[in-house]
Amino acid sequence: MCALRSLKVTLLLHLFCSATSSPLSLPPSQISPPFPTMLPSWPSPSLSIPPVGGDQEDLVERARCPLTLSPSSLVVRFGDPFQVNCSVPMKGFSLLGWEVTLVAPEPTMNSFLVWRVEHMTEWAISPSCYAVSDMEGPCHLHLPVLVYKAPDSVSLSFVNHTGSLLEHHQYTLWCTVHNVAPAGNLLVTFYRGQTQLVQRHSNVTEKTPVTEVFTLDIVPRREDDGNDYWCEAELQLHPTGTQQRVAVASEKVTTTVLFGPQLLCPAKLQVKMGESLRCEVRGNPEPSVIWLKDGRLVTPPAHSTRAHAGKYTVLATGLFGERNVTVEVEVVTCRGTTSTPRRHFLLTALLGLTLNLL
Repeated sequence: MCALRSLKVTLLLHLFCSATSSPLSLPPSQISPPFPTMLPSWPSPSLSIPPVGGDQEDLVERARCPLTLSPSSLVVRFGDPFQVNCSVPMKGFSLLGWEVTLVAPEPTMNSFLVWRVEHMTEWAISPSCYAVSDMEGPCHLHLPVLVYKAPDSVSLSFVNHTGSLLEHHQYTLWCTVHNVAPAGNLLVTFYRGQTQLVQRHSNVTEKTPVTEVFTLDIVPRREDDGNDYWCEAELQLHPTGTQQRVAVASEKVTTTVLFGPQLLCPAKLQVKMGESLRCEVRGNPEPSVIWLKDGRLVTPPAHSTRAHAGKYTVLATGLFGERNVTVEVEVVTCRGTTSTPRRHFLLTALLGLTLNLL
């Protein structure tokens, strides 16, 4: 027993000496530095890798489902023929087909499949091409389709009114687009002459043909007399990737605006000797005009003389009342001298002075 205890003490002394003569070797994970060490701060995975979404989702889906449509979208008139090719450029797809409600072609093991239709007979259709992958199963690619029909006709009329228009009164124009589809792609433009007045969009979501009415309130002026009003209905098909333009215009409606009378006479009017005395009067219908001088009714001279100088009152009577203006008329010779009492007085004085000198 004493020998065994002595052996244990000897072993403990040997181990103690070994520990003091050489450092203890520990695993690196158990070594703590004597001072805090600033390690580089790595961003969290949520910051360094943005979430997949938007364009990235499209790229991921594109890589998983590399289908190609030609054309990529379809704009077709109702009743017309069309064809769309679906292809897959990569290997590893065992089946290619179309999911359609109109004359679906048989699925194929080839790398392309054409969907061909002799007559488009559906207004709302949502076809897609699909491919079956050996590794990831089926995938689909939707084909955007717009089926349209041009208007049978476009007409323009006034609401509850026929005939001439009164100046400063309000009227409503009615542009009717007959049997058009889809109405949601319809843009109607109102014109006066070649001037664009306003544009109207349709809020109808129906895909089948409908008849739409668009209105515009106008207040005609005398300057609008004789102008043409018309409207144009256009199916905007370009948002789907095509530049086709389908537009139908109405017949032009020529307007007659009743107004007046209007007198365009200056306060002072110079007339050359031998010319007629006149003042511009406007109105529709044409106003009646009379001339007064010194309160008496006179007829404007066709050939003015010095005796026709003086003040006149011009009175015009029309549909909306009457207008009058006072005009001071001065008759001048070709050299620009005036026919007035003052001129006669100066000539008489000059003649008397000449006789005295003689």
